[in-house]
Order: sequence, then C-alpha cells, then structure tokens
Amino acid sequence: MQSNIAELIGSAFTEIEFDLPDHRSGKVRESWSLLGERRLLVTTDRLSAMDRVVGAAPFKGQVLNQIAAWWFDQCRDVIANHIVSIPDPNATIAIDANPLPVEVVVRGHITGSTSTSLWTMYDRGDRDVYGHKLPEGLTKHQRLPEPLITPTTKAEPGAHDEPISSEGVVESGLVPAAVWSEVCEAALEIFARGQLLADQAGFILADTKYEFGYAPDGTLLLIDEVHTPDSSRFWRADTFDERVAQGLEPESHDKEPIRLALKATGWTGDGPAPLLDDEAWIDTSIRYIEFYEGLTGTSFEPGDYPVAERVAVALNAEVTS
Repeated sequence: MQSNIAELIGSAFTEIEFDLPDHRSGKVRESWSLLGERRLLVTTDRLSAMDRVVGAAPFKGQVLNQIAAWWFDQCRDVIANHIVSIPDPNATIAIDANPLPVEVVVRGHITGSTSTSLWTMYDRGDRDVYGHKLPEGLTKHQRLPEPLITPTTKAEPGAHDEPISSEGVVESGLVPAAVWSEVCEAALEIFARGQLLADQAGFILADTKYEFGYAPDGTLLLIDEVHTPDSSRFWRADTFDERVAQGLEPESHDKEPIRLALKATGWTGDGPAPLLDDEAWIDTSIRYIEFYEGLTGTSFEPGDYPVAERVAVALNAEVTS
C-alpha cells in the first residue's frame, strides 16, 4: 500500500514561498533573487530521473546541500565558486552568476544507459564520440585510460542534453576558446581530486557534471553543485570488481537505484512517472546519507522541520547583517 513519503518524516519540504522577486523552480531546488546580486538557493527532497521529477527522497535536500558545500571547500584552491554563505542545512546564499550555455560532463568510466551515455554509444559501434577516439575492446563499466570531457548543451525542460565536442563548443561560439580551455583544465583537476577523495572513502567516482558561470564582475566561477549523488555517479569500491565480473550493475551511492526501479516498470520517460514503493525512496535516502558520512567522516544530523520557517529566519539574519 502506498503511503505519503512526507508522513514518514513528519513534515517534508515541498515549497517555500517568500515575498522575494524572480522565483525560479528547478527540478530539485528553488531559488530567489536577493539584493547585492545574490540568490537564495533552497534544496528540496525532490529527485529527478529521465529528465522528470519522479518523487521525493526523505532528507535528500539537506544531504545534497551539505555534500555540495563540502566539495566546494575541497575545490576552492582550483577555481572560485559562487557560495557566499550557508545559512541553513537546506539553503545557500550564492552569487547570481550567469551560467555558461554548456554543461561539462567528465567521464572516468565507460558506463550509462541513456542515448548520450558513453557505453550506449560505444555498444552500438561508435568509436568517435564527443570528439574523442575510443579504443576497441572496452567493456561496460571499465575505467577509461584517462578521464574524458564530454560537453552537452543546456537542455530545454523535459528534453535530453545534446552532445557536442570541445571543438564544437568553441567553433559554434558557445564559449570563447580561452575560457573553454580554463574550464576544461579546472574540470579535469576537480575530477582528479574527486576520484582521489572518493577512493579514500571507499567509493568510485565514475562520472560527473560541472557547471561554470560568470560573476557580475566577469570572474569565472564553479556554480550549481559539485560531486553530489544528483550530479555524479558513485559506486561502492569494495564490491565493484566482483559485481562487474558477474555481469551485475555496480552498487551505487547515487540515484541509480531509482533509475533502475523505473526501468523495471517499463517506463521510458514519456508521461507521468509511475509510483514506486516507499522502500525504494527510503533506500535512496539511506544511500545519500551513507555517502555523506563516508565521504566527510561526520554524522548526518538533519535540521528540524519545517524548513520554510528555518530558512526565513536565517535569510532575515543574512540580509540584515
């Protein structure tokens, strides 16, 4: 029998309404413009798959916000980021950056099941993907000889991102050559650091997505989120070799369990997402929390609900200080 996920945790965050201008609602967060060219970003418990919001995982928003904050600290010496302050477990005050029209996907393993994934393209015979020449004989989930940058254009809501090569990014005028070179250098350095820190915590960073943008003064910034279970694919390292040898999917610490559960229903992304058992959502939350604790070495301590009131108090303190 289906029950309301919100009831399982008392009062789950769904929407926050402030008397603030320029409200934007993304798939997994809400944002509002603030004075001083800043934005209030509030994470939600919503989870997306196949370009659709498909449900809510308890405490996901707080875990997402805190993991991203932790990673931004690890990358601060590589490139500046948009965080101004974190006034609440669910909220971030950020510089209102103008994002580049290209998302930077870095892949360390050949994997994935969507039409733009490396493994899907390779399995159908493509050997020249995203401007990279791939060798023969690669197997699914194998680590690549070196990480590859596979850019995608910004997708319209409900549509897949379009693949493009680095050469195409520059030749089409999407990003100037010098800026794209800086972006790629930073992305590869951040990914290498991510692989190292994940390995130390018993995880494998398979692939990830980065976003970059310009601050109002023209500074290039790392924005959005970094190495979270929403933006990256993490596998358990201790069971990886055995499961791959058996032809099984690696154990995941991202939202892959939800993707697989949706796939098992036969849903292809068209129309409303099917309902999944509460157990699937709770299991996903556990994976998010286990990832946070394993990575940071600290216990996850969720803030008290309701989120809206907490953020409002924190925001008032921020804007009046």
